[in-house]
Amino acid sequence: MPVKIRLQRHGKKGKPIYWIVAADVRSKRDGRYLEKLGSYNPNTNPATIDVNVDASVTWLDHGAQPTETARRILSYKGVLMKHHLKGGVRKGALTEEQAEEKFQAWLEEKTKKVADKSQGLEKEKAAARAKALEAEKEVSEKRAQATAEAQAEAEAEAAPEAEAEATPAVEAAPEAAEVETAAEPAAEATEEKAPEAATEAPEEKAPEAAAETSEEKAPDAEEAEKK
Repeated sequence: MPVKIRLQRHGKKGKPIYWIVAADVRSKRDGRYLEKLGSYNPNTNPATIDVNVDASVTWLDHGAQPTETARRILSYKGVLMKHHLKGGVRKGALTEEQAEEKFQAWLEEKTKKVADKSQGLEKEKAAARAKALEAEKEVSEKRAQATAEAQAEAEAEAAPEAEAEATPAVEAAPEAAEVETAAEPAAEATEEKAPEAATEAPEEKAPEAAAETSEEKAPDAEEAEKK
C-alpha cells in the first residue's frame, strides 16, 4: 500500500492549522489517515512546528513519500537528516553513536539559528513600535502647533475689533467734559445777573411808591381847601 506524508487542514476559517499525517494515497486530503506525525501552525512568526522525528523516520524507512510542503517541514525539523544518517548506519559507514552525535550537533546548530531568527524578529518588532510611537508623537506635536497658531490668529483678529468697540467710549469723554465746561460759564452768568436784578428792582419801585403816596394824599388836600 503506497503511503504519503502530507498535510491535513484543521483550525478556523482564515486561521488554518495543519496536521502532518501518514495516509494512504487513495484517501482524501482531509479524510482518514494512518498516523499523525505532528502539526504545523503558520499563523505565528516564526511558524510553530511540532514533529515526531522517530515516527517520521520509520515511515520514511518503509517507503512513505512526503509531499513537497511536508518534505520542507521534515527537513526543517531534521527528519531527513536523521533518515540520511540512519542509512549510513545500515551501510556501515557510521555507528549509531556517531550518527546520534552528528544529529545532535546539527540539531543544536539549527536551534541556535532559529533562536537568532526569533531575536531578530523581536528586534524588528521593537524598532517598528518605536518608529510608530515617534511618528505618532511627531503628528501630535504638529497638531498641537497648528492649534496654537490658529488660536493666535483668532486672538489677533479679535484684538482690532475690541479696540474699535472701546474707541467711541473714549471719544465720548471729551464731549462730556466740553458740556460741563460750557455749563460752568452759563452758571456764572446767572449768578452775575442775579444781584443786578436785585439792585434794579428797588429803583424802579421807588417812583411808583411815591406816586401812589401823592395820589392818596391829594384828595385830603382838596378837602382841606374846601373847608
